[in-house]
Amino acid sequence: MLSYRHSYHAGNHADVLKHLVLVQLLRYMTQKDKAFTVVDTHAGAGAYALDSEHATKLGEFRGGIGRLWERNDLPPAIAAYVAEVRALNGPGALLRYPGSPWLSQHGLREQDRLRLFELHSSDQRILASLFEDDAKRAIVYADDGFASLKALLPPPSRRGLVLIDPSYELREDYGRVVQAVRESLERFATGCYAVWYPQLLKPEARQLPERLQRLGAKNWLHVTLAVRKASSDGFGMHGSGMFIINPPWTLAATLAAEMPWLRDALAEDAGASFTLEHESS
Repeated sequence: MLSYRHSYHAGNHADVLKHLVLVQLLRYMTQKDKAFTVVDTHAGAGAYALDSEHATKLGEFRGGIGRLWERNDLPPAIAAYVAEVRALNGPGALLRYPGSPWLSQHGLREQDRLRLFELHSSDQRILASLFEDDAKRAIVYADDGFASLKALLPPPSRRGLVLIDPSYELREDYGRVVQAVRESLERFATGCYAVWYPQLLKPEARQLPERLQRLGAKNWLHVTLAVRKASSDGFGMHGSGMFIINPPWTLAATLAAEMPWLRDALAEDAGASFTLEHESS
């Protein structure tokens, strides 16, 4: 437990999908003047060096953000996401990748708030140092985000975005995700909840979107991106998905327009695909 380090995977195809969606959610939330709170239940280290030993060991960023970095034909939403990555790097080479905490902080205004949870001691220390000069807006907790989430809901502003993206190293994480969303909806039904999950052949991963649908939210969106055909031996993550409850009304059209481009840009074989489904009342 607590062995997972996102630094090995930062900037991969799953991060591209997750952070593409996150940037769109943040931009939508800031269209209204009223403050909102972002809660990140599994925050990681906040930002990552792509020339580090961890990142270069697997080199997964090369098949994710690395494929987009030099493109000059990015569709608008994907361009907005890549612009956020450039904001961390400055002019020149791709050397750093922003995690969801950095992206959230960069998208917030003075009146907005950020609450970050991370249990891994090394990543928690790095995360805390990253936000030590933003104590007014951001608080970093060395706590279990699953267990602590409901205590923050509803936020004082009654506007909130909750990102839930555990490593899923533990089989029980799938059930804890469903429980966390269920309890959160009971306390804060109008919040926006964004759940990331890996596409794996194991039943827990395949069943998670359906379990989230059964929670009964009237407005939801489910998008997936697979960059390769699933391995015949069942090993490895071939794609990932985002399940969003109470998404912006504009998000479905944005993703419908841009996911075909992203699928082709990140495809590793002929098995690359995407799905998009949504329901609103």
